[in-house]
Amino acid sequence: MRRFAFVGVLAVALIAVGIAGASTPGADVRLTNDNSSYVSAYTLATGVAYTDRTLQECSISRGRQNEPAVQLDPRNTSVLLGSSNDYCGVYNRGAAAGAVGPIWLGYYRSTNAGANWTSSLVPGYPDDTSPYAALSQARTSGAGDPVIAWDNHGRAFFGSESSGDPAGTKKTFGDEWVARFRNPQGEAGPTSSDGLEYYGTTVVAKGSSAPNLLGKFPDKTAIEADRTGGACDGNVYFSYSRFSGNAGGVGIYFTRSTDHGVTFSTPMEISKNIQDVQNPDISVTHNGHVYVAFRQFADNNSPDAIVIAKSTDCGQTFSPPTVIQAFTPSDAQDIRQPAGGSIAQSQPDDPGFADESGDAPGSAARDCGDFADHCQSGFTFFRHDTQVRSTADQLDAAHEWIYIVYDATKDGTVANSNSSYSSAGTGKVGQAATYFIRYDGVTGGHTVPKLIDNEATGHQVFPDISADGGVLHAMWWDSRNDRCYSVQRPIGNCDNRSTVPSLDVFASTSSNAGDSWTSATRVTDVSTNPNYEQFDNRAVPFAGDYLWVTSLGNTAFSVWTDWRDTVAGTDPRETTPDPDTANADVVQCRTSQVVTDKKGNQITVFSSDQCPHNGGIDQNIYGDKTP
Repeated sequence: MRRFAFVGVLAVALIAVGIAGASTPGADVRLTNDNSSYVSAYTLATGVAYTDRTLQECSISRGRQNEPAVQLDPRNTSVLLGSSNDYCGVYNRGAAAGAVGPIWLGYYRSTNAGANWTSSLVPGYPDDTSPYAALSQARTSGAGDPVIAWDNHGRAFFGSESSGDPAGTKKTFGDEWVARFRNPQGEAGPTSSDGLEYYGTTVVAKGSSAPNLLGKFPDKTAIEADRTGGACDGNVYFSYSRFSGNAGGVGIYFTRSTDHGVTFSTPMEISKNIQDVQNPDISVTHNGHVYVAFRQFADNNSPDAIVIAKSTDCGQTFSPPTVIQAFTPSDAQDIRQPAGGSIAQSQPDDPGFADESGDAPGSAARDCGDFADHCQSGFTFFRHDTQVRSTADQLDAAHEWIYIVYDATKDGTVANSNSSYSSAGTGKVGQAATYFIRYDGVTGGHTVPKLIDNEATGHQVFPDISADGGVLHAMWWDSRNDRCYSVQRPIGNCDNRSTVPSLDVFASTSSNAGDSWTSATRVTDVSTNPNYEQFDNRAVPFAGDYLWVTSLGNTAFSVWTDWRDTVAGTDPRETTPDPDTANADVVQCRTSQVVTDKKGNQITVFSSDQCPHNGGIDQNIYGDKTP
């Protein structure tokens, strides 16, 4: 979920030039060309020139992107489509107006196996007046949580959680939608044109229009298509978490399309009576069976665990969910302790920003930074929780296996925390590591969880796995190159509360269904600093909630959020510079004036950041071929 400023949910993430070193197999490549050119999806498909204020801003913004997705075309592995939460258009009315433009889904395209990318946006964003705009049912001012799936007929599907009232109210719609792209010359056309022509967006589920997430709010998307050639070939499956706001509880919902994403069935809950769940992921096996894996959160009666639900009728009905593996989570957490001077501003630095000042003092915090986002420990860190990702090999006719990875606290590493920061439960810390399970859909059994890479140093977070074509490819963020690493501290945090470049992408592969894995390979060319304070008015970091790998046989490509282009700086609102100055603080330009508030007190009011194009929020999506 992208960060917003309501109810302490606001977006953040940052980058810094980091540690360089040997990596393989190639040079990292940038998917988000917001330093040069964004081209309309309409122009890409038709050759007819079109632009607007949002696309023009995206071409120069040097803005923020996170939560990347990528998929290669099963008909042509040189064609890849990518996406992210793309903030490139938020200053489309100028810096003086503040960040009032849309956060939307990126549409990134490569036709040379990821060597180069063209950047665009999925049609339907608020400024879009191209002929494509009328094809979109999207009714919100923002969209995020991108997920992508291909069928085997040249069609690609982009799924999204979307929110924000175009009228400017605090309503948080929480809709889910799926956008469709196809080959403009039909299935028989050249595969280099697969997924090029946009032909509509369908709202899959509507949230209830309530402020501050207090209504019915769908979130956390997942999508997959049936490529088996069987009875349900071409079906599109979509799953998400639905939060019930004031009513409490979270459910995993599922819907399907049998007409290539044009219409979808009424969503049904498949998590049944499990109280707190998140992060669904969909797998389809060769016989057309559909599996949805997700995380169960611990409560008084249940542990943190991986749960799976199964459908044998192409997604029409599901069996009751089954808990298959408990784990010790790795969930970053601290205690909110607001600190520092006033940061009252004439205009917000983030879309949707109201007057909320973050979580209440003493409440649990999933991320920490400055001002209202300051935490008791004094650390600066991005949010991350244990993720469950799953896939199946749709080309494997001999098995009904689901491959699962998750980042849990490594066995034997749990210790008492020496600060208010915790990661392995309240008051506890531990080393995060990537585990693998192979689940047999026929027998209901699974392999013993094993570490893909048993590295002694560093945390491993946000893993993903891909399987089509007989080879497994796993990737994750890895902090073994964090020079300040300690199990007692968040990723990239030093003992003096400064932050350093600390994350790389590492990857491993298996050719025997996960029985063994190759030695982990560093994919990134540069270590990156995920703790730049780029969100909530330049006060807190945000790295998104996932990374992505796609593959077919030995061909694989990964994408990740990256901060190598971020420009560090000082925050003029800090009366006394803190330890994260010039290493988590980012370059920003503000004017200030002293005014008298309604109570007769004199306060300093700051302008919004007047130089957002100077690199302080230059967070990007990078990718590379992957072992």
